[in-house]
Amino acid sequence: MTDLFPDAGQHMAREIAEAPAVFAASVAQRVTLPDLTGTRAIYTVARGSSDAAANILAYELMRETGLPTTSLPPSIFSLGPGVRLDQSAVLVVSQSGASDDLVRSTHGARAAGAKVIALTNSPHSPVEAAAHATLHIGAGPELAVPATKSVIGAIAGGMALLSALIPAYAPRAAASARAIQTLQGKDSPQTRAILAALLGASHVYVIGRDTGFGAAQELALKLKECCALHAEAYSSSEVLHGPLQLVTNPLLILILDTEAPEVQPSLDTADSRFRAAGGTVFRLRPSDAGATNLTPAAAAAALLILTYPLALRTALALGHDPDRPATLSKVTQTR
Repeated sequence: MTDLFPDAGQHMAREIAEAPAVFAASVAQRVTLPDLTGTRAIYTVARGSSDAAANILAYELMRETGLPTTSLPPSIFSLGPGVRLDQSAVLVVSQSGASDDLVRSTHGARAAGAKVIALTNSPHSPVEAAAHATLHIGAGPELAVPATKSVIGAIAGGMALLSALIPAYAPRAAASARAIQTLQGKDSPQTRAILAALLGASHVYVIGRDTGFGAAQELALKLKECCALHAEAYSSSEVLHGPLQLVTNPLLILILDTEAPEVQPSLDTADSRFRAAGGTVFRLRPSDAGATNLTPAAAAAALLILTYPLALRTALALGHDPDRPATLSKVTQTR
C-alpha cells in the first residue's frame, strides 16, 4: 500500500478513454507495403504489452493469410547471430521504436533477408528508419507506465496491414472500428462484481483462446504491474491439465470470450470445469457492452478496453498508483 497522489491513475484513465478513437484512426490508416510476393512465413518481434498485441495479430494473420505466423525472441538478434529469414516478413512491434534489442532485431531481420515492417507509436524512430515500411500506432503521448491505448492502436495497426494484404478484410476492419467506438465510456455489466472479486483475490487466472489468449496475456500483465496481483494467462486448451489443480486453493478465473464460434467449445469446457471445482468464474464478452460485428482481433481489443478500467480501479482501491508503479518505469518514453 502507498499514499496516493491526488491525481493517481488520471493518466491511465484518460488513455483508456482515448483507446476507441485510437483504434478507429489506426485501423483506417493508409498502408504502403514492400513487395511481399513469395512470402512463406510471418514472424513478430516484440516485448511486454506489444508482444501480447503481436500474439493477437498472429492468430488473425494466420487465419486470413494462411501463412504460419509466430513470435521470434529479440534475443536471437541482440545476443546471437540471428536466423535465416529469406522469403519471410517480420513485423516489429515497438511502441517507442527505440528499445535497443528491437532496433537490433530490425537491423538483424533485414540483414537476414526478411521484409521488415515496423509498427510503432513514435514517428522517425530508429526501428522505423531500419524497416522497409512502417505502420503507425497513432496513440500519441502515453504518460502512464502501463501501456493501454498504444496496445489497442497496435492491434488496429495490424488490422490495417491485413486490410492492405487482403482487400476483402478491409470492410470487416472498418465495421469493427465502428463497433469499438460504441464502447466509449461503457462498462461490462459484471464490472462491480469482478472488482469486488479482484479486491479479495490472491491468485487470478485469465483464460482465452485464439486472439483471446493474447488479450488474456495482456490483462494478466496489467493485473501484475498495476495491482501487484499474482495473475497468469492460459489458453483454455491448455489450462485443464496441470494448472487446473490450483483451483483447490482460492482462485479467481476471468474468461475473455471473443465470441468466435470456433472457440466456444474450449471456453465452455474450461468454464464448467472451473466452476465444478469451486473456482470463482467470470466470463466477459464484447456483446455484454453492446459491441458486435467484430473480427476476432477487434474482439480481443474490445475485451481489453472493457477490462483495463478493472485493473485501474483495482489498483487504486488497493492503494497503488498505476501511473507511477513503485518498482516500474517506462523503459523508453512513447511520446
